[in-house]
Amino acid sequence: MTDIKELDRPENTTSSASTSDDYVDLTPEYAREILDALHEEDTPRVEELVGELHFADIADLLGWAGSSERQQLVDVIRPDFDPELLTELDDELREEVIAQLGTEVVAEAISELDSDDVVEVIEDLEEADQQELLGALSEIERARVQEALSYPEYTAGRIMQRELVAIPDYWSVGQTIDFLRSAKNLPEDFYDIIVVDPRYRPVGMMPLSRAIRTNRPVLVRDVMETDDMRTVLVTEEQENVAHLFRQRDLISTPVVDDNGRLVGVITVDDVVDVIDEEYEEDMMRMAGVGEEDDLSSDILDTTRSRFTWLLVNLGTAIAASMVIGMFENTIQSLVALAVLMPIVASMGGNAGTQTLTVAVRAIATRELTSTNAWRVVRKEVAVCTLNGLAFAVLSGAVSWFWFDNVRLGMVIGVAMIINLIVAGAAGAIIPLALERAGVDPAVSSSVFLTTITDVVGFFAFLGLAAAFLL
Repeated sequence: MTDIKELDRPENTTSSASTSDDYVDLTPEYAREILDALHEEDTPRVEELVGELHFADIADLLGWAGSSERQQLVDVIRPDFDPELLTELDDELREEVIAQLGTEVVAEAISELDSDDVVEVIEDLEEADQQELLGALSEIERARVQEALSYPEYTAGRIMQRELVAIPDYWSVGQTIDFLRSAKNLPEDFYDIIVVDPRYRPVGMMPLSRAIRTNRPVLVRDVMETDDMRTVLVTEEQENVAHLFRQRDLISTPVVDDNGRLVGVITVDDVVDVIDEEYEEDMMRMAGVGEEDDLSSDILDTTRSRFTWLLVNLGTAIAASMVIGMFENTIQSLVALAVLMPIVASMGGNAGTQTLTVAVRAIATRELTSTNAWRVVRKEVAVCTLNGLAFAVLSGAVSWFWFDNVRLGMVIGVAMIINLIVAGAAGAIIPLALERAGVDPAVSSSVFLTTITDVVGFFAFLGLAAAFLL
């Protein structure tokens, strides 16, 4: 059996964050007071106000501030810089703050972070800056971080932490408790004790609460959890890890290499960040906005990131306009058609977007799969059909009274039903088809949906008008 000292992880350093609970909440009013003090160049007042904030709130404040204000704030926090602040910043903002602080200051501070936080801080930096920051770590910590950086992005290896507690299964609960009380190199926060075999492979988990409640002579192997334990391969995609935590209500889970040996642990706080990141990414993509596009982005960078999407939308708008052009004479004969036709397309687009949003979210959370796909499609078509009938009556009545033309009201009503049925079907089928084709449905679903609802809406309304009104 491997000596217990070999089972222990190398010495872990603790966070520099204050343990005080006397932080002030960052309200808009409090932030304005800080920014006003900056404008008045009242540095002592700024230092006093910022000193009352938690590092996560300081990160929010840096995001709210303008570029020049941010530079002043960074200078204020420099003397008492808390490296955990960097883990709360967006990637682009983090690079800006690191550049202003200087790699020497950051290098000295990040040695206080857990390995997974160090990876998060430096993974997107330039190679030269990475090497300088890595140089500030101990040889063991540096090897850990370099190993993590060798794994692909968005995998378990990137988000796991190497600091953990592992014990052999032949220990008693009493030995375990004595070890936890005497060891000086434990992680600052941990929830489960990982039980390993002589090959350092996880064979069970023992929650701290169970260790405390169990009598000392009882062997760990007799009380450890085995059925509910789940291990994650180091190359597993982080999205799948988040799904596992959601599905199994996990607090932590061991990470293993290809040989099944324990290499790290993922905790729920890391998974919360992953879920937030995946949600934000899907929302940004659905709107055609790049991941780097945020409130602190440069104007030209933001413009470039949105240009491609707008160019694609220009193409789809031209396609819809061509449909309108096919009925030019019809529109000229009855001006009311030009007034009413955007209503049909708009209602179809909104109904389709409702379905699309539900479908994309369900795919992301694995609630929508090939198993229940057609049931979901049928449901969405039925919902849009009922809404189509309701709004056909409403829009038809409005059009009838507005233009005193009952046939015009019937035309827009029928067109409304057709477009909403198509919108419901398209909103459910498009993301499923893209996902089946290996394309992220959050990226381009809305492009196809908008084109379909515009083209079908215009064609149905103008085609029916040409057939029955002229």
